[in-house]
Amino acid sequence: MLIKQLLGTKEFFRFVQIGVLNTIFGYGVFALVYLVTAQPNLSMITATIFGVFFNFFTTGRIVFGNRKASVLASFLLGYCVALGVNIVLLNVLLELGLNGLVAQALLLPITVVLSYLINSRIIFRSRVRSSDG
Repeated sequence: MLIKQLLGTKEFFRFVQIGVLNTIFGYGVFALVYLVTAQPNLSMITATIFGVFFNFFTTGRIVFGNRKASVLASFLLGYCVALGVNIVLLNVLLELGLNGLVAQALLLPITVVLSYLINSRIIFRSRVRSSDG
């Protein structure tokens, strides 16, 4: 019921669209730093730092209409929770013998919904409405 309700909202659709934009931005930063430095770890760290801040502003402003920088710490904590759950579930699937790429692909819908719930219900405190429109 909750999943059906979420999938029917414009807010969730915007969340997914902005997620695509955030992914493109993060990969772009990674690629740029990697092409300049040839250092994959530095590139990943830089892309993650810039990506989190970019994601905070795009997700907060465009998806949830929130411009308050005061929720940045909560956003970072929510990011860590979603990452932690993703890592735990990924390791479970790896232990079950799944390929890492397949396992992460299977977890993508779970982590997207979890991230959305954390952001909408806790961090940006919006209400999911079945008549969102």
